[in-house]
Amino acid sequence: MRESDLQYLVCPQCRGDLIISSMGVRRGEEIKTARLSCPACGIDYPVVRHIPRLVPVENYASSFGLEWKLHAKTQYDGYTGLKLSEKRFFEETCWERNLRGQMVLEVGSGSGRFTEQAASAGAFVVSMDYSNAVEVNYQFNGHKPNVFIVQADVYQMPFRLGSFDKLFCFGVLQHTPDVRGAFFALPPMLKPGGEMVVDVYKKNLLLTVFSTKNYVRWLTLRMEPEYLYRITKKWVDLMWPVCTIIRKIPRLGPSINWLLLVADYSRTGLSGDVLKEWAYLDTFDMLSPRYDSPQTISTVRKWFAEADLVAIEVRDGFNGIEGRGKKPKDAHHE
Repeated sequence: MRESDLQYLVCPQCRGDLIISSMGVRRGEEIKTARLSCPACGIDYPVVRHIPRLVPVENYASSFGLEWKLHAKTQYDGYTGLKLSEKRFFEETCWERNLRGQMVLEVGSGSGRFTEQAASAGAFVVSMDYSNAVEVNYQFNGHKPNVFIVQADVYQMPFRLGSFDKLFCFGVLQHTPDVRGAFFALPPMLKPGGEMVVDVYKKNLLLTVFSTKNYVRWLTLRMEPEYLYRITKKWVDLMWPVCTIIRKIPRLGPSINWLLLVADYSRTGLSGDVLKEWAYLDTFDMLSPRYDSPQTISTVRKWFAEADLVAIEVRDGFNGIEGRGKKPKDAHHE
């Protein structure tokens, strides 16, 4: 972090200002290690490897930290040679390509594939994640002058209320212990007139009944993430020749592979070793999260309305359901 980034942080417990109480390693403006303190309630928070850490090291998102360290660059457009992250980010947000002068909050960064996209549009991006995937994000995006990366909790975000012009939360809500609570933590971060975009897995009776992962997760959730990843990788390797043949079945092939617990993104244009990397990553991703709570479109639409947002649009999207809304321009800070 930079010392100037401290202006964006508050204590997640009492929302008081934080100060640097102890400086460790510093080079110019860049702080590698330090200790932040809240004079109001006396709680300390470390800065480790350039990142303020405002959550416990071990938490329910540990499996995500593992997968993004093992697949740090897998989903980056520069690695795949395709503009998959760029396409999803701008089509899902419906935001303009020039975001200069705007403050954007990313809730749940993973490895930072969408951090890169928001930063490329010129916004100042405050990017947070609950897991230690923040370290991967820092590796790719932390050096950018318009990116500030924080390890924090969606339920106790350490940011000033009403500070952001835009907010996005992709691939996160369904993996939190209280999806509704996580959603309602987001709108207070917006300025009046600010926009937010979220997505969440879609609840569907047929998918619930026939989704193979739902019957396997009772076992995989009992496994340590490192062991589960090894098992997942062996399974994908074993099934890959069969899946390569099944993939050729018109219209249904990739969907059958998903039912066989092999994530298949061949429809996106991925191929070869990169396609298989995505299979390792997303097969593990569907079996490892502690929480997996899909929602209905009507439920998500109701949340947007209850949050007093306007210009609401909730529909099927990239990740199941995507929802957009704005805080009214005459709204008061909460």
